Amino acid sequence: MSFFKPSSTNPSTAIAPILPSDIYKTGVLELRDIIAPAALRVTPRLINLGEKVARTLFVMSYPRFLTGDWFSPIINLDKIFDVSILIHPIDTAIALRQLEKKVAEVQSQISIKEDKGLVRDPILDIAYQDIENLRDALQQAQEKIFDVGLYITIYGDNEEELNKTESEVKGILDAKLVHLKPALFQQAEGFETVLPVALDRLQVNYKLNSSPLSSLFPFVSFDLTSNKGILYGVNRHNSSLVLFDRFSLENYNSVIFAKSGAGKSYATKLEILRTLMFGTDVIVVDPEREYEYLAEAVGGRYFNISLTSEHHINPFDLPYPREDESPADVLRSNIINLVGLFRLMLGGLTPDEDAIIDSAITETYALKDITPDSDFTGKSAPLLSDLELVLTGMEGGGALAQRLLKYTQGSWAGFINRPTNVDINKKFVVFSVRDMEDELKPVAMYIVMHNIWNAIRRTLKKRLLVIDEAWWMMKSKDTGSFLFSLVKRGRKYYLGVATITQDVGDFLLSPYGLAIITNSSIQLLLKQSPASIDLVQKTFQLTDEEKYLLLESGVGEGIFFAGLKHVALKIIASYTEDQIITSDPSQLLSIKKAKQDLVAGVEGETVQ
Repeated sequence: MSFFKPSSTNPSTAIAPILPSDIYKTGVLELRDIIAPAALRVTPRLINLGEKVARTLFVMSYPRFLTGDWFSPIINLDKIFDVSILIHPIDTAIALRQLEKKVAEVQSQISIKEDKGLVRDPILDIAYQDIENLRDALQQAQEKIFDVGLYITIYGDNEEELNKTESEVKGILDAKLVHLKPALFQQAEGFETVLPVALDRLQVNYKLNSSPLSSLFPFVSFDLTSNKGILYGVNRHNSSLVLFDRFSLENYNSVIFAKSGAGKSYATKLEILRTLMFGTDVIVVDPEREYEYLAEAVGGRYFNISLTSEHHINPFDLPYPREDESPADVLRSNIINLVGLFRLMLGGLTPDEDAIIDSAITETYALKDITPDSDFTGKSAPLLSDLELVLTGMEGGGALAQRLLKYTQGSWAGFINRPTNVDINKKFVVFSVRDMEDELKPVAMYIVMHNIWNAIRRTLKKRLLVIDEAWWMMKSKDTGSFLFSLVKRGRKYYLGVATITQDVGDFLLSPYGLAIITNSSIQLLLKQSPASIDLVQKTFQLTDEEKYLLLESGVGEGIFFAGLKHVALKIIASYTEDQIITSDPSQLLSIKKAKQDLVAGVEGETVQ
């Protein structure tokens, strides 16, 4: 056991001992003294580097053939390690002389076996053919020969973690017939070999020609480029395009987490714009009126939901039963959703009140001849005031009717006590709840999504439902449960649900938050705040490197997960797309001023 530190005078010399007292005596503090650990503890199988331990492995043998991406699983391994590939060119003339000797040896062995009348050895025949083919390629300058050393230094917090990582790396390479060994009693030399100083202390080399050597090219990473889908952005690791179709996965849902200003709405609007071009209908629940200009630009419909709005949605509306559904099931499902809505509107219900509301809703529907045994297609739905009348005449319903007065006769009466007058039969529809009071926002989002769900069940077509600032819905158990049911059941109706939020804490504190993430095949993490990054790291099982990447990412940069793959992503839009989807206030003011100048110029020409 020894304590070592790299020598600064000559990088080609071996590791030289150094004591802290030497620094103290000279009074000189050099760069190496700052970046180097306090000491190294070298043992036969590992090196202690401060609080970390390291072990160097080398490749001792390769198979006859190497595929193009055999080293990719190691490069993309979710572990901390260093790789050093040291390539020593061999003069072609020397290589040809060595091969000539090798050919003679193989021919001699073949001849001896033939003279003895032994059965032909196919291994020798194949070796002879390979050597001759390589000689031809060298003579025609199609190949070159190299001495190649491949060394890997793995790191861990303790020896147990180190052994586990070594087993994982060995398992991956053994499956490809590439065999590794630890540098026993040479860990110091191995560590120096992997350092970026181009020194091969171990000298464990294997002769490879150009073709198999090219398969070692280390700059490989996962890509998400497919034959169909939309462009999400550019892979920051290898600049490849991230093309993906959410409807090709096991479910079509996605989640986006980002801090305010990180570009989550920008990324969503860009996806919407590109999704529309592929014939997918898009519906957006917009809490901040960010999608109004996009709806105007693509010829969509924009509904402003507020207490004074002209747009109304009646929560008692019923969807048309599908061929595979019975009217009784549709009515029962709608009644259950309405009970959840009233639980939210009335600030909670006791078990007795819950039963009364359930019974009252059933009776309210019956007043309009809507029963489980009837065909209610085309019949007008009751209103909230009808429910109030029913509750007034029921035992124990008077108090509940009083609590409903603010929705039927008070300041909130214009919100939901009206027949539905919105039609979402358009390629792009936006419901804005920005002007709705904060107290009513979860109620408004619940009612809007309930109306959307009824429309989705009515007609089967490819749709994307975008719920921005979804943390509003996660604040209540009933709204969170309804959102989760959409996420879970959407696939049956060809629906993808995109959930977007900046308040990661509120979202994940809900009992349905993690379940929504689990049921979303696509996840996009953009720049995160230091306050929430630990929760994000734990939820998505990020490495420390990925954690710091999210902390240091710029606007529109992050990590894109699709199924089992994930890549570092940069979102890029064209100039025209950027002008349509931007949320930057300074940019919006410039666009508005340009429009005003254009209108003023046209009016001036008309006057002249």
